[in-house]
Amino acid sequence: METMMMSLLLLLLLHILAKSASSSHCITSTSSKTFERCMTLPTQQASIAWTYRPHNATLDLAFFGSFISPSGWVGWGVNPTSPEMTGTRALIAFPDPNSGQLVLLPYILDPTVKFQKSPLLSRPLDLHLLSSSAALYGGRMATIHSGATIQIYATIKLSPNKTKLHFTWNRGLYVQGYSPTIHPTAVNDLASTTTIDILSGAAAKSSNHLKPLKITHGFLNAVSWGFLLPLGAVSARYLRHLESVGPAWFYLHAGVQISGVFLGTVGFSIGIRLGEMSPGRVYGLHRKLAFAAFILGWLQTVALVFRPKTTHKFRKYWKSYHHFVGYACIVLGVVNCFQGFQVMGESGSYAQMGYCLCLATLIGVCVALEVNSWVIFCRKAKEEKIKREGLFGNVVSDKTSASSSRG
Repeated sequence: METMMMSLLLLLLLHILAKSASSSHCITSTSSKTFERCMTLPTQQASIAWTYRPHNATLDLAFFGSFISPSGWVGWGVNPTSPEMTGTRALIAFPDPNSGQLVLLPYILDPTVKFQKSPLLSRPLDLHLLSSSAALYGGRMATIHSGATIQIYATIKLSPNKTKLHFTWNRGLYVQGYSPTIHPTAVNDLASTTTIDILSGAAAKSSNHLKPLKITHGFLNAVSWGFLLPLGAVSARYLRHLESVGPAWFYLHAGVQISGVFLGTVGFSIGIRLGEMSPGRVYGLHRKLAFAAFILGWLQTVALVFRPKTTHKFRKYWKSYHHFVGYACIVLGVVNCFQGFQVMGESGSYAQMGYCLCLATLIGVCVALEVNSWVIFCRKAKEEKIKREGLFGNVVSDKTSASSSRG
């Protein structure tokens, strides 16, 4: 059994190493051309290779990407002003809807395309494009399928001394007629842009002014919705039955829960602001879960004001409501924390591992306390049973003694 597990582990490690090696590899030669430089692009396992001739400011370039659908598209382009999709002059390849053969058409991505106000229509580029072509890896026998590799070639005449270019690339699932539809909106798909100095071969470091805000948003929400609220529920469940604690358990429970909701509200507000500062980026599930957890959290907090006394007839209904809303809020909060890690591209990161460790520790404590509670419960039940049997035995013996004395 150990040998099998070790073999599976080694195979998994080899697969991961092979995947990382293949994703970080770029080539300078194809079946038709050879280039001087190449670079792996940061997303979608894409890469580029190029040759720049300073004497006539000509750029000979090849882009290597892959399809995610047999009826999909793959595109690459240059943005003359900034590293973003809007304003990109693109070459997009896809299967011809009539013949099924690979076609490469030019497109200009203006703001109406970003917000899907109108279909993307092919039109001539205002770049000095000398030539362009596309080919599937494998030659004429290759077919377009999910995972098929494509090579897009272009030769561009640049302005003298303009060697820093903003490149954009992406891929989509299908094409309507000759209009490529919107690409997926995962983090990697939205970050498919870079700036490269084609003379030195260096990629410019991207400055993300929203990153500190994103880190603060993620930290506050992980601490509040993802840890403090579950901790407050644990304190209520396992401390209230300890006679030595007394009413302190309630103040601890209420204090932790209220602190968690207030911290979570700050994190929620930062998330709303991030959404406003990132037009075009929509994280539907993450947003819906956040709103649901936020509403339930404040319903739970406001319910404390209307908490009936223990002798009130509505106390049992309030208690059921309190438990249901509280546990629902905790589940939604924890699930949304993991959804947040995925949205931020931090799945498998040290941050997520640290959160998982904290959550696993809390779950371990819960299991230990639950087992201890059941042991104490069973012990008390056994003691009460012995007392009842002993009392019953004494009553029987007293009756027997009384009857024998009368006799």
